[in-house]
Amino acid sequence: MRSIDRTFRSGVTRLLFNRSLALVCLAFCLAFCLAFCLAFLTLGSCFGNESPPPVASWLPDNGVKPTQPNVILIMTDDQGWGDFGFHGNDVVRTPNFDALAAGSVSFDNFYVSPVCSPTRACLMTGRYNYRTRCIDTYLGRSMMDTNEVTIAEILKQNGYSTGIFGKWHLGDCYPLRPIDQGFDVSVVHRGGGLAQPSDPIENKDRYTHPILFRNGVQFQATGFCTDVYFSEAIQFIRQQDQSSKPFFAYIATNAPHGPLHDVPADLKQLYLDDPKALHSVMVGRPAKLEQATDDLASVFSMITNVDQNLGRLMATLDELEITDNTMILFLNDNGPASNRFVGEFRGTKATLFEGGIRSPLWMHWPERFTPGEQRAQLSAHIDLLPTILDACQIAVPNNLKLDGQSLLAAALDAKTAMPQRSIFLQTHRGNVPQKYHNCMIRRGEWKLVHPSGFGKERFDGSPKFELYNVLTDPGESNDLAQIHPEMVQQLQQAYEAWFDDVSSTRPDNFAPPRILVGYAEEPQTVLTWNDWRAKGWNDQEPGFWLLDFSEKGDYLFEIIFRNPIKSSSDRPVTGFLQINDQRWESSKVPANASDRLTFTANVDAGAAKVSCFLASPQSDTNARPDAKPDARFQSAYQIFIRRK
Repeated sequence: MRSIDRTFRSGVTRLLFNRSLALVCLAFCLAFCLAFCLAFLTLGSCFGNESPPPVASWLPDNGVKPTQPNVILIMTDDQGWGDFGFHGNDVVRTPNFDALAAGSVSFDNFYVSPVCSPTRACLMTGRYNYRTRCIDTYLGRSMMDTNEVTIAEILKQNGYSTGIFGKWHLGDCYPLRPIDQGFDVSVVHRGGGLAQPSDPIENKDRYTHPILFRNGVQFQATGFCTDVYFSEAIQFIRQQDQSSKPFFAYIATNAPHGPLHDVPADLKQLYLDDPKALHSVMVGRPAKLEQATDDLASVFSMITNVDQNLGRLMATLDELEITDNTMILFLNDNGPASNRFVGEFRGTKATLFEGGIRSPLWMHWPERFTPGEQRAQLSAHIDLLPTILDACQIAVPNNLKLDGQSLLAAALDAKTAMPQRSIFLQTHRGNVPQKYHNCMIRRGEWKLVHPSGFGKERFDGSPKFELYNVLTDPGESNDLAQIHPEMVQQLQQAYEAWFDDVSSTRPDNFAPPRILVGYAEEPQTVLTWNDWRAKGWNDQEPGFWLLDFSEKGDYLFEIIFRNPIKSSSDRPVTGFLQINDQRWESSKVPANASDRLTFTANVDAGAAKVSCFLASPQSDTNARPDAKPDARFQSAYQIFIRRK
């Protein structure tokens, strides 16, 4: 018995020991796993969105699926944070904007890119624009890759009628146009705005009675441009109200973007009548005060005109009794184009300080949102596509990698906790983004910025980062980089991971898209300076366009020159069409801007580099002939191409 008892006690001891050891091992493993997970989440938070956002619950208690909302997305151009009465500007007259803001959920930490095309690419795709090939605002770099999936394409595939009214600025030719990218109805201007080189030359820089394009076809509009966009949008909404389909209307004005010569005269005079009030919202004292006063009156007149049109739109929704189930989202594309009031921030368009990249986001949906509430969650333009899809009860396509996250749960419930995330912005001139150049990362209260300048293609030397706590220092006046070097390092590493990721989205990631020519979808292709490859908008530049011809054949080229150089017997001028290594010449050069230089050329199918120019003397045409004192050169302004 003793021996059995000893054996039993020994067995129990071993069992207890083994069990204790097992528990110790299990505790160690759990601690290790927990530490690993925490480390992983911390690393993830350095890069971006480390966990999915809350998903809004759409089924009410009775289990009945609610009706899909109509969606109206409104974005103005170069209207800053401070250009609203709602944000403390006592000079600009925006009663309808103020009413919209008061009746909305406001996201007060909402970011956009510092210039327009990058914001538009992010907005349409829910992805950072460096993934989309859209990296600048002109010179062929404001075109978005046609393989990108837009919010309009997804909504259209899921039963929505889709329309765009105003500014697209992501490509003017097939297959980059709005009608190629998911919009059923498209009423837009070309390029980055009216009175730019993308305009038909006969428009003569007009904002009033402009030449626009309806589903790719040029037409003469009547009225001020913003009035036209809203009238077309209202007509679209009325038509959709007669059908059983929900609608998505994207109203993107080119106002109050300059030039400022053609604005609503009556509204401008209202502001000019009180110049001291205008001076009160200027930042600093301009060198040319009289001109700055006139310019600001023009800008504010266009803002008030947009506000009036917003009032017309809201009245239409009320009349049709669809206000309650229509979700309206409003934002700006970037900060203001002049030094003026931006609330407690500083900075302008093209800068990465808060005044250049902070925008209101007002989400108005009476059936779902509580009016007048504010949200502090960090958010950005990349979030609107997933937010809209969430609101419309449409799943994100499985193969679509988004950078944004839905804000809907946070809009519905102020208590919703959003995961920690980072927002990255970078934009500068040039053909290929340079690491660290003019970039920003915001995470929590911290913002790391390298303000090396939008206008330069590159910066020299090592980056000089600035660090701000934007919660306690929204004006970004106290650089804390020297005090918190560990935070600088952490955010810099997160930026580097982001830049490497977005730069490797596809092979040859930053190559500009090519314009497709000779396809039935666009019988005539129009090439403008907005999409050419050159150093600027200047007919002394030897620019070219990157095309892809559908098939081999004869094509007619008709070329416009703004002010064609004159030919004479002693100084003859020759016109040249260059396609890859082939060249065609003509002595029948245009006498004025209304004349066209014409060529018929047999072109091979596939990729082509196309240029056209006038030159004299004739012997110097292999390149820009300015080596000789009497040499003259002029590039084409616009080229029209169609198959014969």
